[in-house]
Amino acid sequence: MTIGIFATSCLKTQLETTYNKQETQIDQYISKNMVVKNEEGGQDTLRVVRNGGANRLVLKEGTGEELNGNGHVSFYYAGYTFSGSVSAANLFATNMLSVAEEAGWKAEDVEDDLYEVSLSDAEFIEGLRKGLEGVRAGEECEILFSAKYGFGNKALGIIPAKTALLYRIWVTGVTND
Repeated sequence: MTIGIFATSCLKTQLETTYNKQETQIDQYISKNMVVKNEEGGQDTLRVVRNGGANRLVLKEGTGEELNGNGHVSFYYAGYTFSGSVSAANLFATNMLSVAEEAGWKAEDVEDDLYEVSLSDAEFIEGLRKGLEGVRAGEECEILFSAKYGFGNKALGIIPAKTALLYRIWVTGVTND
């Protein structure tokens, strides 16, 4: 029995080390990408929202009411596995045809339909739910989170176990209950 407890403790420690490494990579990515050139040739600092393990880098501000925890949101997305950077090779899902085509996917492999979800949906990924909280219609953002707030130690389809995720989101609508 003692060996089983020790093995479980070691696995938990390894998993926490992996999560901490991912969170460090996420912080480095945000620091590197939060300053952008503006149209006047100067620099702007993008807004970063942190919420319970999820990090949202706001690329374009939206308007209207902020999405609350019981609200509904509609959006286009591109999901990437994240290990410090983002590329078309890391794309695992999208509902935006132009993103799919840029990644070399066939048009028939993409459901080019708006994704609609309630944030109170228990099946929704925790990191994405927390990252979306507070978005506004018209907002474009990147939501990043470690595997701790994604699929954890479980593989899902082509997403390996213990993988950090980045979602590029284009919000089209927000309604709150």
